[in-house]
Amino acid sequence: IVIMKLLVGIKRVVDYSVKIRISIDKKSVDLNNVKMSINPFCEIALEEAVRLKEKSIAKEVIALSIGPKACQETLRSALPIGADRAIHIETNLRTDQELQPLAVAKLFKLIALREQVDAVLLGKQAIDGDSCQTGPMTAALLGWPQCTYAASIDLSNKSVALIDRETDNGTERLSVPLPAVITADLRLNEPRYATLPNIMKAKKKPLEIIPIESLKEIDVQPHNTVIRAEDPPSRKAGSLVNSVDELIDKLKNEAKVI
Repeated sequence: IVIMKLLVGIKRVVDYSVKIRISIDKKSVDLNNVKMSINPFCEIALEEAVRLKEKSIAKEVIALSIGPKACQETLRSALPIGADRAIHIETNLRTDQELQPLAVAKLFKLIALREQVDAVLLGKQAIDGDSCQTGPMTAALLGWPQCTYAASIDLSNKSVALIDRETDNGTERLSVPLPAVITADLRLNEPRYATLPNIMKAKKKPLEIIPIESLKEIDVQPHNTVIRAEDPPSRKAGSLVNSVDELIDKLKNEAKVI
């Protein structure tokens, strides 16, 4: 039996069902009175880690979140799903703009080495920044191999992970030496809902809080700045056509796509 320790990233983002608003200063998304939740791809990564624990492949699942104090609430919703303990690196930097992927990767490297984990599981991207950079940067800083867009993960071998990876042309199977960084794609699994008994048990699970100011060796200051944020242009209303000829005429002379 292979027994591993897994580190899972949990990012707090604006809930996917919320219609976002641009702030008055046109420099960011307005986060006031907005529903927040676990990034969907992070939730998939967590679910996969918990399934590996249920198969007795992993012995411990550690959830790590970086952000404001409210991230503790997000971690408390991750613990009932099956994480054994949680770590919160607390900072007031905005996680959608100011706390950028390189800084996050440095922090993941720090915790991964401190905890001596066998693999880091992350979502392939966060739905706020859509950078898709944290996983690859974490792997580069650790000097570990990586596999992004994982659609299936087999960690039954202590030294090698077999991973099916989503590509534009289909799926490719990779053999990845461990330890490694793996990012979860949408088709990896369907996350479970937390049950009431697990919610009650999770209240006793440990949650470590690390002020980011105590990590003086890590530079987390942003290296680029958002100059302006704008709503996408509104689409014009569609129109009905009475014949194929009229459709072709509109596509050619109005839309100019043919």
